[in-house]
Amino acid sequence: MECSGDRYIPLAEKQKLVSGIFASMRGLDVLQELIDDTSITEIMVNGSDDIFVEQAGTLSRRDLCFDTREKLDDVVQKIAAGSNRIINEASPIVDARLPDGSRVNMILPPVAINGPVVTIRKFPLETMTIEKLISYGSLSEEAAEFLRKLVIAGYNIFVSGGTGSGKTTFLNALSNYIPTDQRVITIEDSAELQLKSIPNLVSLEVRNANVEGKNEISIRDLIKCSLRMRPDRIIVGEVRDAACIDMLQAMNTGHSGMSTGHANSTADMLSRMETMVLLGADIPLLAVRRQIASAIDIIIQLARFRDKSRKVVEITEVAGFENNEVVLNPCFRFVEEGEEKGRVVGKLKKVGEGLKNREKLISAGL
Repeated sequence: MECSGDRYIPLAEKQKLVSGIFASMRGLDVLQELIDDTSITEIMVNGSDDIFVEQAGTLSRRDLCFDTREKLDDVVQKIAAGSNRIINEASPIVDARLPDGSRVNMILPPVAINGPVVTIRKFPLETMTIEKLISYGSLSEEAAEFLRKLVIAGYNIFVSGGTGSGKTTFLNALSNYIPTDQRVITIEDSAELQLKSIPNLVSLEVRNANVEGKNEISIRDLIKCSLRMRPDRIIVGEVRDAACIDMLQAMNTGHSGMSTGHANSTADMLSRMETMVLLGADIPLLAVRRQIASAIDIIIQLARFRDKSRKVVEITEVAGFENNEVVLNPCFRFVEEGEEKGRVVGKLKKVGEGLKNREKLISAGL
């Protein structure tokens, strides 16, 4: 114990005070200890007094709060500035990232009624690999080998799933199969992909409009620009708007591609793609479907189960276009077999006749 005036302060308490002062001045105030806790996967700040976290798949409220609304405002501005973004009452919604790559969404009043809302999706410090996904039961060895060949051969792969199903994590793991002699360009709203095994890697990130509403650089702009950068692969972090038409056109011009999107099933993902394309181009629906059928080779559907586990539930080939509809050919499908000690038990089983379009595999010598 050490003495401070007339009061003895235990060393542990003194260290906690010092850490708190440092976090307040140089870190993210009361959020810093949550950021540093590797067991926490998500942090939700609903105003200065309400802080929730997701830990081991369970949501809980933390006995933490910001001393004042102004301190939370300072944290919001610090995060935005670190990602070269602007957030204010005129532009109250911003997506940003932390130095470790964690995804941050922030909303300010008057849009957020109960004060600034900050949602932080943390990423694991260790890079996810297909081997780890197999050990977690998220993927079978047979399906992993199937996907390995498809990635090497340059099939255009789309990863779909609901919020929190692990799309970005799975895309990171899948990218480890990309041959190291290829030039890869990633395009994202906010840089999240962590491709460690690619020496010739270019990462591009959109730029929001300035305070005058000018100088915006969108995903559409970056996709068009990437075509002039001699890419072997173009990876679009997520498509959620009219940029879908540019992604499909890039895939249709001989560039191998990968991307992710939100959907509850492979069929829903096709419908969403149609809608997104129609938002950006006034073309007939049949032409849109032909574009999709020609561009996308494989759709991998992910899901988050009731036990909080994340699994591949379907691997489907886009097998062509017949009778004015996109033809789907399921290759693997997850079959649930019950529960064991609160965990969902099942297997990702091979279904159907297997892959129909094998030209790329043959061209790659596989």
